[in-house]
Amino acid sequence: MACRQATERLKAYEIHGIDVSHYQGNINWETVAKQDIQFAFVKATEGQEMRDKQFAVNWKAIDKTQVKKGAYHFFRPSISSAAQAKNFIEQVKLKPGDLPPVLDVEVLDNTSPSTLRKGMKTWLEMVEQHYNIRPVIYTNLKFYQDYIQGHFDGYPLWIARYNYRPPLLSGSEEWQFWQYGNRGRLPGIQGNVDFNVFCGRMEELEWLCLTGE
Repeated sequence: MACRQATERLKAYEIHGIDVSHYQGNINWETVAKQDIQFAFVKATEGQEMRDKQFAVNWKAIDKTQVKKGAYHFFRPSISSAAQAKNFIEQVKLKPGDLPPVLDVEVLDNTSPSTLRKGMKTWLEMVEQHYNIRPVIYTNLKFYQDYIQGHFDGYPLWIARYNYRPPLLSGSEEWQFWQYGNRGRLPGIQGNVDFNVFCGRMEELEWLCLTGE
């Protein structure tokens, strides 16, 4: 599937979602919620200081719908991972029923793979300790195969592969979320939006979410 083509919804999956940032501008979440969208991941932070300017608006608006919400952090391997975790924690307040935090890992930023993984480990452990839930790792299939595979077994995975065929992971690991296209169109959102699916049923998605314990 060429990324220049409009992304069509995959009908073989029960649970559908999107992910957004300030690039989508002002979103009508009440309209989005009527389009068979069960979850949405929202960009919260990037690096040590950057905070997405639409995060607070999106976060509050999603709460008025039945859409399950989650927040993600874009990771910069060349910057202190502890400072990045602090940036995310200060910005994102989770409540029972919310999806786990997400670490978005897509670049090396001129660091080594070992530096990347060491920083990831710090961020993941700090965030898990704070929220008492294991974070999700987001990355594209090639980046996962080149740098992450075999180093973070047991973490929920959200894999980007723009294709109508699902990503295949070697070993025992399986993806929970699949971002299958970046040119989706939905009423309530101007322009393109990423389309995702969850591998499972609604009760399994709820099991993945934050509990009140």
